[in-house]
Amino acid sequence: MNPEQIQPIMEAAREQIARVIIGQDDIIESTLVAVLADGHVLLEGVPGLGKTLLVRALAKVLGCHERRLQFTPDLMPSDVTGGNVLDQRTNQFQFLPGPVFTQLLLADEINRAPAKTQSALLEAMQDRTVSADGTTRQLPRPFFVIATQNPVESLGTYPLPEAQLDRFLLKLEIKHPSRGDEKRLLANHVRGFDARNLDGAGLQAVCNAAQVVQMQQGLLGIEVDDSILDYITDIVGRTRVHPALYLGASPRASIALMVVARARAAMTGRGFVIPDDVKTMAPAVLRHRIMLHPDAEFEGRNADECISGILAETRVPQSAA
Repeated sequence: MNPEQIQPIMEAAREQIARVIIGQDDIIESTLVAVLADGHVLLEGVPGLGKTLLVRALAKVLGCHERRLQFTPDLMPSDVTGGNVLDQRTNQFQFLPGPVFTQLLLADEINRAPAKTQSALLEAMQDRTVSADGTTRQLPRPFFVIATQNPVESLGTYPLPEAQLDRFLLKLEIKHPSRGDEKRLLANHVRGFDARNLDGAGLQAVCNAAQVVQMQQGLLGIEVDDSILDYITDIVGRTRVHPALYLGASPRASIALMVVARARAAMTGRGFVIPDDVKTMAPAVLRHRIMLHPDAEFEGRNADECISGILAETRVPQSAA
């Protein structure tokens, strides 16, 4: 698909989801960008902001099969990937696929599971395969993980290791809606909206899974000027020498920033990337891939503040603007 074909589909998807997710337009758009870029999303926010509803609405609108997996401290890796089970009728072991064998996996409260269970997702997220008992199995296409975590609750949680965080294309922080948006949300419920029954909300599928894959493949046709590559390299490179940062972003972050810039360009119907595509998506791509010095944290600084400073200091390529 070319950008002229992708743009109306993504716009229709955004409008459909916005009917049930009110006041989170930026989150909806960024999530759709991640889908186009064939990447995974980490949603961070306190309970009750519609994270689970967003995933369910996204699956319905994109015509994809979705499954929800509630992460808990006693969840085992085989509960995620599946495993061999003895079939008593044939007296042979058969592989029983786990919840990861789907197109859209909602990993709810992913930081409640221990590291060994979190790591069960690493291969699936990176290679779109699952290896069990010496056999590697392909996951369905498209395949993307949307994980949620609560930023304020620490009891019974396990922080995601850097290797796990780096597999997420974007980290999105969901904030409380404005007063006006919250009133609109209440009005929806007064009119009978029930988040447990999306069929009753009248959401319509705007495409199917095969078309999602075609749109993802269409990103290869989006042109990226050499000056844009310099711009991305400069931004990511500055994270490695920033005085407030203990750990800068890796080359995987550079690739991610280029891919999401292409996806954002396609969503607007453009066949080429502009600096604004890079600048807009940089915080979501980088905020979970950098680590602050303890002194900087003590001073009250955060990742987004450092990224904003880097973007302000980095020269924007005029030829591509």
